[in-house]
Order: sequence, then structure tokens, then C-alpha cells
Amino acid sequence: MSKKKLASATMDIGISVKQREQIAQGLSALLADSYTLYLMTHNFHWNVTGPQFNSLHQMFMGQYTEQWNALDIIAERIRALGFPAPGTYKEYVKLASIKEVEGVPRATDMVRHLVAAQEATARTARKLFPVVDAANDQPTADVLTQRIDIHEKTAWMLRSLLEE
Repeated sequence: MSKKKLASATMDIGISVKQREQIAQGLSALLADSYTLYLMTHNFHWNVTGPQFNSLHQMFMGQYTEQWNALDIIAERIRALGFPAPGTYKEYVKLASIKEVEGVPRATDMVRHLVAAQEATARTARKLFPVVDAANDQPTADVLTQRIDIHEKTAWMLRSLLEE
């Protein structure tokens, strides 16, 4: 047994080591998607241009700030389950379902990329629910519910900008 698993095996919170490990893996994927989304949103905040500059610049700032705060919540839940949280770009690239956007897209394309990334992050969170439910892990379910709600609402608001 590895030192990581040995340390977590001594924990007794009513969730088995195997279940905690599965949940931590799912939360690690959520953390990777969340960090990738954060970085994309911050990049677009810095680089947006065009007639919607001011409104998008402000909107993106609110979104990346919210996303930044969420990273700590997700990482600390992984730690509370007894596992290390991933914290490198290398790990995030491997774990994330969201791919980086190269170059500087037009403002409308930035919005499209962010809609897709918000929806992908919601899917990653939702995919973990069966494991969390089976483990009777309410704190993680609470984190997932909050994250899904925010990502779906943000995707809707961004999507509204694309309507004619």
C-alpha cells in the first residue's frame, strides 16, 4: 500500500478508503476543469476587444473571481477525504476535459468557448454524483450541487449573449 493510501486508511469518517479515493479522483477532475476554466476566463478578461469590451471585461472578471474562490473549496474537500489535491499544470492537462484555447479569439468566440467550458465543468461535477450518493457523502454532494448550479447559470447567461 502506498503512503498516500496508508495515511488515508487510518481515517474513519464512515466512507471506505476505496470510496474516498474514487470521490477524490472525481473531485480532482473537477478541480482540473475548474482551474482550466478559471485560466481561460481570466485570459479572455485580459484580451477581449470590440464593441462589447466593457461589459465582457467586467463579466469575465466576476466569473474568474467566483471560479478562483471555488478552487479552494474543491481542493480542500479532496484533502478532507485524505488525499492530496492536484496542483500542477501537468496534472491539470492530464485530468481536465477542457482543452486550452490557442491565440486570442474574437469576443463572440470567447463567449462560445466559455459556454462550452462551463457546460463541460457542470458535466464533470454531475458525473461524480453516483459515486458520492453511494458513499452517502453529503458534504461532497453539497459542493457538487453548488458548482453545477453556478456553471449552468453562468453558461445560460453567456449563451444569452449569443442570441440575435
